[in-house]
Formats: sequence, structure tokens, C-alpha cells
Amino acid sequence: MTISQENDINKPVLINSKNMLAVIKTGGKQYKVTPGQKIKIEKLDEQEGQEITFSEVLLVENDKDLIIGEPMIKNAKVLGKVLKQDKHEKVIIYKYKPKKRYRVKKGHRQPFTEVEILKIEA
Repeated sequence: MTISQENDINKPVLINSKNMLAVIKTGGKQYKVTPGQKIKIEKLDEQEGQEITFSEVLLVENDKDLIIGEPMIKNAKVLGKVLKQDKHEKVIIYKYKPKKRYRVKKGHRQPFTEVEILKIEA
């Protein structure tokens, strides 16, 4: 709810509002996040319960302001907490060639990390 603005662009401005969002980049993908949201991202090497900082922030939007990075926003970060390390549901891959007696059946479970977004600083 409070916004403290500084004259110097390089200093972080702490924005603490429920109506704000940010776009972060991790694992080769981009995610739109808000405080309190739980997201599933590509597997990270962090332990459960550990806090994590995403420093690659592409965009931050508030009720009043919109900050767009070129390509990243300097001194901006998103803080999160690792909730669990798990795997998605199994995906079945089945290949065959008709009339050739060729059949291959494989399964795959993609690992992921579930993270809860705590706050956004820009």
C-alpha cells in the first residue's frame, strides 16, 4: 500500500501492494506473478522452505506506475519461498510404424519447483 519514490533511478523503490504484478524470467520462460501467488517453474536446486530471489525482472506494474526493462530492470527483484520439489503427471510417448512391427512406448515426468511469491521490489 505504500510507495516510496526516490529521485535516483538506481535505488530500489519498495512497492508493497496487492494490485501489482511483475514479469520474471527463469528457466528460459517468462512468468507473470503477483504477491501471494503460487507458481510451478522449471526445477531449481533450492531446498524446500528456502527463500529464493529472482533478479531477472522484465516488467513491474503498480496501480499508478509501469516500469519496463530494457531488457531487465536494474535493482529490481522478486522474492519467493520454495514450497516443494515434485514431478508433473506422466506423459506417455507412443511411436509405431504400421506393417513393420515397430512399437515404442515411453513415459516422462517433468520435475518442477513450486514457489510462492512473497514480495516484489522495484
